[in-house]
Amino acid sequence: MRPIRGISYKIISVVMFITMASLIKSLSDTVPPGQSVFFRSAFAMPVILVWLAWQGELATGLRAKAPLGHFWRGLVGTCAMGLGFAALGFLPLPEVTAIGYAAPLLVVVFAAMFLGEQVRLFRFTAVFIGLAGVLIVLSPRLSVGSDVSHAQALGAMMALGGAVFAALAQVTVRKLVATETTSAIVFWFSATAALLSLITLPFGWVVPTPAQFAVLVLSGILGGIGQIFLTSSYREADASLVAPFDYVSIMFAMAIGYWAFDEVPTATMLLGAAIVVAAGILIIWRERKLGLERSRPRRVMPPEG
Repeated sequence: MRPIRGISYKIISVVMFITMASLIKSLSDTVPPGQSVFFRSAFAMPVILVWLAWQGELATGLRAKAPLGHFWRGLVGTCAMGLGFAALGFLPLPEVTAIGYAAPLLVVVFAAMFLGEQVRLFRFTAVFIGLAGVLIVLSPRLSVGSDVSHAQALGAMMALGGAVFAALAQVTVRKLVATETTSAIVFWFSATAALLSLITLPFGWVVPTPAQFAVLVLSGILGGIGQIFLTSSYREADASLVAPFDYVSIMFAMAIGYWAFDEVPTATMLLGAAIVVAAGILIIWRERKLGLERSRPRRVMPPEG
């Protein structure tokens, strides 16, 4: 285990994904979200294939033992990506990022519902606190009084819907890892998302300009690189160590939002995001503690007499 390298890889993946989101946002006024999903997924695939070949995992990366499981993972993941990309056209980048933090909280709930995982009071309390933070972030967008606020309310619901589907995707991955390799899950998600995004063709794709085409292709490449570094980070260090570094994305989102889109985060958004991040870190800490307890050898009591 190389924890410093694992943390570094995680932070690089966060930077890649936030930069990718900012590129998608820059085109949100002209390029439909379904088309952005296609480019994000299709142009990530060559990057992933080169990585798998370099790792000597090309054969396992293309082998799917549970095709239907990959399809469902691709379906909910594509919905999550599409809704998230659509929300970027209505809301500031930091706000969409903060609402997206609802996903790991909802994973706890969905894992209890669909996987039968035992969730005790501590984690449910943390989930409740975190979702309260999400509601604080959403609250300014839920009072509809003008055309602009209508659009913002729609964007908020899209961002929240994206978080719900992202949580469902993570639960699906938890089932897939029982039979599938990480390489296969990564590759077939991109392939499935690229195919499913074509369903949106009749809803008005555009012919991109050379500059727009370059941005769309770059978003896919960055997404593929981000996925590689994300996967590599969990190979180098424990998940409970690198997972909290997901939350540094809010700092990058605020910096990019300010410099690229003139977006200044509100006090309400910052308060809600802080609550969500605190709840998420509490859940990760609890997961780590439970994992250590499960791995600790049970003490065998000597027989009496």
